[in-house]
Amino acid sequence: MTIMEAAFDPVYGEAWNRRQVSDALAMPSTHALVLDSDGDPIESGPCGQAKQHPAGFVLTRFAADEEELLLIAVTPEMRGRGLGEKLMQHFFDMAKSRGVNRIFLEMRRGNPAVHLYQKVGFEPIGQRRNYYRLSNGERVDAITFGRSL
Repeated sequence: MTIMEAAFDPVYGEAWNRRQVSDALAMPSTHALVLDSDGDPIESGPCGQAKQHPAGFVLTRFAADEEELLLIAVTPEMRGRGLGEKLMQHFFDMAKSRGVNRIFLEMRRGNPAVHLYQKVGFEPIGQRRNYYRLSNGERVDAITFGRSL
């Protein structure tokens, strides 16, 4: 939750609350991966406490041979160091091990993460007009991206 709160601008309403994350993680089809500042996966210790300082995470949902990237975040102070790409590569490797052939994600138009998504092979495949509502009431399109593994 610390990464979530630091990484997402409240104007866009993209951060999930603790209950949303907890509910998602309770489903067997949902997976999370947290990386430390070196880009290595963090293992939880007793009581779920991490031994390293978390710097980024992905949250995904798996169904059949497809997986959806629900959230990706890197703390602001760790951005620009390749952690987003490392998160995605770990995610791709984990998805392949689950038999995934295709990955999808959805983002608001204008999200700067589009550069990361395109860099790691995602391509736009659709849009939903005026899908997201910002905190100021403005509506923004959702763009759907896909990538084969």
